[in-house]
Formats: sequence, structure tokens, C-alpha cells
Amino acid sequence: KIYMTFKELGMSPEILKAIEELGFDNPMPVQAETLPVLLNDDVDLVALAQTGTGKTAAFGLPMIQKMNYTNKDTEVLVLCPTRELCIQISKDCKNYSKYIQECTILPVYGGASIDVQIRTLKKGVKMIVATPGRMNDLINRGKVDISKLKYIILDEADEMLNMGFKEDLDNILAQTPNTKHTLLFSATMPREVEAISKDYMKDPVRIQIGSRNQGADSVSHVYYLVHAKDRYLALKRIADYYPDIYSIVFCRTKLETQEVADMLIRDGYNADSLHGDLSQAQRDHVMNRFRLKNIQMLVATDVAARGLDVNNLTHVINYNLPDELEQYVHRSGRTGRADKTGISIAIINLREKYKIKDIERQIKKEFTKAEIPTGKEVCKKQLFNMIDKVEHVDVNYPEIEAFLPDIMKKLEWMDKEELIRKFVSLEFNRFLEYYVGAPDLNVDESRERTKQEKGKRDTKTNKSGSFTRLFITLGHKDKIVPQRLIGMINDYTHERHIEIGKIDILDTFSYVDVEESKAQAVIDAFEDKFVKGRPIAVEIAESKGSSSRGRSSERRSSSDGRRRDGGGDRRSSSKKSDDRRSNDRNSSDRRSSDRKKDSSRRDSDRKRYR
Repeated sequence: KIYMTFKELGMSPEILKAIEELGFDNPMPVQAETLPVLLNDDVDLVALAQTGTGKTAAFGLPMIQKMNYTNKDTEVLVLCPTRELCIQISKDCKNYSKYIQECTILPVYGGASIDVQIRTLKKGVKMIVATPGRMNDLINRGKVDISKLKYIILDEADEMLNMGFKEDLDNILAQTPNTKHTLLFSATMPREVEAISKDYMKDPVRIQIGSRNQGADSVSHVYYLVHAKDRYLALKRIADYYPDIYSIVFCRTKLETQEVADMLIRDGYNADSLHGDLSQAQRDHVMNRFRLKNIQMLVATDVAARGLDVNNLTHVINYNLPDELEQYVHRSGRTGRADKTGISIAIINLREKYKIKDIERQIKKEFTKAEIPTGKEVCKKQLFNMIDKVEHVDVNYPEIEAFLPDIMKKLEWMDKEELIRKFVSLEFNRFLEYYVGAPDLNVDESRERTKQEKGKRDTKTNKSGSFTRLFITLGHKDKIVPQRLIGMINDYTHERHIEIGKIDILDTFSYVDVEESKAQAVIDAFEDKFVKGRPIAVEIAESKGSSSRGRSSERRSSSDGRRRDGGGDRRSSSKKSDDRRSNDRNSSDRRSSDRKKDSSRRDSDRKRYR
């Protein structure tokens, strides 16, 4: 579909000249919908569009055109979740305003010198692009004047809330003048983002490109079904089947991210990792190599990959599906940008298959189940890729001509077929040797279901007869169902046959019975795991007992826990009041210690990504 030109939309000559040099021809859908509204009216606006659809220009161009350049007051504040996105938005807006000398734009983010930022602010800045943490810091220090602010833009609002910036956003918004207008741009629209629009916006204009929380049309979605133990082998098989792959591989944790990257590097792939334990210098080095395509596979956590601006990705690979299924929209949106196509791959095991249905309902698109290529298929794909490169290689005839007589003499004893065989073998023996007798990694679902049914029967008649009941701070409010809880236990422990007994799911927490010998492994596996930016806590619950009195006591304790919960406090029941008081005191001390550790960890993570 062809939309109006930027000139027809009413852009100024200075901006038109700048964007023409950038190669902007016709506006993208979100720009065509947003620009007429923002250029002609002063309004609040909510725009729902996928990552990579041109949202920066959708708000940047009209803001640059509408600012009053006869003064040095800060009129526009853009808030975004990460320093990378902050830098990118600032860079893009500077390009758009190339021919407007008075348009001063300052990126404000953690990890850079705050003193330098303060000195620049004192000179006067028309537009500030900031991460919430650093902006809040400057406001608290009294070093930034936003009293004349006309517009505040919340870009990737859902990401900022997922990263735990709700308190910072509330504080910043509270300091802005009532006369300002708020623009909210988001890829997904969870309840928390809706709450911002209700609390801080006045009758906002709503623009939606595609369906709510829908994946991009240019991305196709594929899943491969493998055993959990074969996940890494499947990843290598996929990488080998696509010789020109240029992708981000998403893992859940920093530890897993580093482990997968190290294994890929060891096995000869052009790969590296991106996660929160890297310094900014290391992170910049990795990203520069990735943008130059010296790295073909970037293994990253969700948090570390937020705000990355990399074009032409061929694939996004979900080594693990995200805990928050809405996050899948952001992952898959990294490919298929700027009218190009891309593939989003999920590598799953049988117990995760229900998640695919959940994601399909969310993105309103169907996944295609694909078969992991066999060793023979991989070899064929690699071979023809190599032959294709030989066929299209540029030959430097003047330089090579002098060597040809000696080469021809050396090889004159071979006929054409033998020469081709030897050439192919020289380049291709590594693949042939690796994939000789390579196993089929695909799962036979009917066979696995039979195994699972047998496993369920064995679980019901647990040979040891001994389960340990665990308390976990996940419940209905976290969209937890038994299948998802079991899947998380399997994924985090990397074990496929932990026996699971009864599961009780309440509003804010749950109980799950696991075989006694595996209880500590499950507790350890959930260390440093988060949901919605909140750490997941797992501990051994009080024994239920067999009497009806014991069960009633536990239900009362659960009810009390919900009343006192307020976001995660826990209480254990006991048949004897003295034991209960003692346990409560111990639990209170433990909770206090845990809260301090969790608070310290969140503060550390937040500072890292400001």
C-alpha cells in the first residue's frame, strides 16, 4: 500500500531535505497514521505498533517540527527503557534535524558521565532522550528543568514497566506540567500500560497498526520439537542448515547465555554473548562486531537485547521460550523489519508445546511445525551453498593468469569429475565427518505420550512414597497453570523425570509436591529467576499432615497469606500455636533477609541498564 508522501503530510523543507538524504521515500503505516494527528493538533496519543515499524520517526519528526526555537527551554522529553535505545533515538532525531541548527538533543542515560550531562543541560537542550533511572536522578538533584515541557513520549512503555521502572515513571510524570501532552508508544498493551494511559492522559487518540499484541506480518513462526537434552544439538543443526544465518539466540538467564555462546564458539561458529554481566565497553565491542556481521549468532538475554537496533536479521531463535509470553512479540519483532521478511524459531520440548498455543492466541498467527534437518540434508544444503559461492565468485584474471600454466600442469592428470570430487572433499570433509551417522533429533509425539502416561502412573504410585511440598511465589495473577509450572521446573532443573505430585495454585502463590530427593535441586534452580521483574522465591512448605485438622489449618494459613500478602509475604501453618509463632518469627527474619537481597539485586540490575 502506498501512503501519502512526507511532503503531502506537511513536513518542513529542512526536515524533508534531511530525511530524503536518509533514503526515506514514503511513510511507513505507523508514520502515515501518526504524523497528520501530531502535526495538526496538540493531543495525547496512544500508538500500538510492533518493534521495527518506524515509531521513532512517527514521534520524532512532528516533535522536531513543532518545537519553538526562539528559546532554549526543554520542550520534549523522550523516555525509553535502555541506553542503547536512548542513544539510537537521539542519533535518529539528530539526523532528522540535521538542517535545524537550533535543535539541540541530548541523550541522558546511566553509564555515561552525569557531570557532562549536567553541564550540557545548563546550556539549554530542546529535546532530552533519557532512561527513567538517570532522568529521575537528575530531577531529584534539581539539575534539569522540565517546567516548560510540552510533550513527553514514552517509547517501548511495556518494556519500561517489565524492567521495573514503574516507580521512576510515576515520579517523572508527577514532576511534569499539567499542560503537557503525553504520547505513549508500545508494541504490546498489558494492563500496566493501560493504567498509565488512564492515570496520566486526557482522552488520548488511539492508533493501532495490526491487532493488539499481534506479531508482525513479515515474520513467519516455526517450532522444532526435540528432547530437552538435545536442545543445543538442534540449535547447531539449524545454524548449519542456514549457512548465511544472521540471528539473535534468546536464552532465559545470563549463565545459560554465556554457556551457549561458549559452546558455539568452541564448535567453530561465529558467535558471542550479550548479557548484564558485561561492562559497557565489552557490550559496545560485541555489538559493533555483530553490526558488521563478524558475528553471525548473538546469544542474548531479553533484558540485554532490549533497544538493539540491528537490521537484516534473518532469524530470531528462542533457545528457551520466555516466561512472559508477551515478551515473544518483542523477540520476534527483531527480525522482519523495514518491509523485509524474517523467521522466528522456537526450540521446544514436548512439555512446552502448550506454550505454542498460548503464543498463537496472543500474536494471532499460527506456528508451523518443522522437522530438524537430518545430517544428510544439512550436508546437501552446505554443499550447494559452497558451490553457489564458487559459481558466483569474482575472478581477478590479471592477477591469477601468471599462475595458471603451473596450476594446469600440476592438475593435468585429473579429469573434470575427479577435480570436482577433490575440491569438494577439501572444503567439505569436516561436515561429512561430523554428520556421518548423525541421529534424528525429532521427537515422535505418539511414542512420547505413551512414556508420559507411564510416568504419570509411576508418579501416582511413587516408589519411595515420599514427596516434599514446596511453596513458590507464583500464582493465578502470574497466569500460572499446572502445565506451565511443571514446564518451568523441567526447564530450570534441566531434568525430564522429576516426579510431581499435587499442585495447588492460589492468587499470588502456589504449592507443589515434588519427589523428596529433588526438592533442593528445584529450590536451587529457581534462584535468580524473575517474573515481571519480580524474583521468584521457592522454599520448603510446612508438612500438610494427614488429618482434616491439618488440612484445615493449611487452608486458613493460605487465606491469611493472601490477606497479608500485598505482593509476596508468606506465612506457614502449624498445628500448634507455639510452633506457628516460632516459625513465623523465623520466616519473618528470612523474608527480611530475602527482601534485602532481592532489593539489592534489583537495584544493581536497574543501575546496570539505566
